[in-house]
Amino acid sequence: MTSSFEFPTYPARLSDAERNKALEMLRDGVVKGRLSHDTFVRRMELVLAARRVDELAALTADLPRESRISRALFGAVEAMSGFPVRLRRAWQAERLPKLLLPRPVGGPPLRIGRDPVNGLRLTHETVSRVHAELTRQGGMWVLRDLGSTNGTTVNGRRVIGAAVVREGDQVSFGRVAFRLSAD
Repeated sequence: MTSSFEFPTYPARLSDAERNKALEMLRDGVVKGRLSHDTFVRRMELVLAARRVDELAALTADLPRESRISRALFGAVEAMSGFPVRLRRAWQAERLPKLLLPRPVGGPPLRIGRDPVNGLRLTHETVSRVHAELTRQGGMWVLRDLGSTNGTTVNGRRVIGAAVVREGDQVSFGRVAFRLSAD
């Protein structure tokens, strides 16, 4: 006996992992020069609208597939290429002198520079007379570069205007570097 109610069956919904894999293949195709930007954008839209695995396969069929071995090899090379940078940062982190954050009493900002009137006087030639200031604003420490010649950096990135800093950050004024500490 057959039922008078028949429901159409649809294939299972594509998983995010399947879509991400197709998008990654498209991205790699652009990076390797195998797809133009316009083709990438159009195919990306089609990947996001696809309902079946065969639709995804058709969108990436003309792109070479990386083998497991090549992915593992490239991953290992990528991990090893960043090792010297991480090692240098770790080595410097322990050797940097500490710069104690002032007590948050709501007083004036801590001025940093070569001028003797600054709260923190640094006599190095790469430090400007009035180089930077450290203030407490809204429960956060803010480091502001005051137009110094040789720049102020936080964790290796140059401060343009101001940057939020916290304990443990590496700060540099010209070539003079410190590790921020609360105690």
